[in-house]
Amino acid sequence: MTSPSARLAELGLTLPPVASPAGAYLPSIRDGDLVWTAGQLPLVDGRLVATGLVGEAVDAERAAELARIAALNALAAVAAQAGGLDGIVRIVKLVGFVASAAGFTAQPVVLNGASELFVDVFGDAGRHARSAVGVAALPLGAPVEVEVVARVAALARD
Repeated sequence: MTSPSARLAELGLTLPPVASPAGAYLPSIRDGDLVWTAGQLPLVDGRLVATGLVGEAVDAERAAELARIAALNALAAVAAQAGGLDGIVRIVKLVGFVASAAGFTAQPVVLNGASELFVDVFGDAGRHARSAVGVAALPLGAPVEVEVVARVAALARD
């Protein structure tokens, strides 16, 4: 079986640096064998790559691409707690927020961008529970934001 890091490379992707927090919180936190991420935006090189409401300024297809970018940022935050991407055992839960124009109801389609990335990288261990939530606005005007809960390998004991 191919490792998650090898599958990520096969997809032509690399983990970005973990995004710096914009406030008094951590990008991710580990408790036992679970890691929770803070909300992750579609940042590339520290910059938000799109703004606006989905269903208005951003179409669902582009929003799915943005969800994939945000998910890659979430993987970086989890990997930082897991000793690397290959220390991630399973994606447990994805919560996705979509800044939605009035009447937009395709939030699940948007979040498929993130969900499909996890399956591409982790196979069946990337299948997860998920919530797709429409909201009026997100930080910095981002179209999407994702949070992840992942199970990671046990810490080495001294």
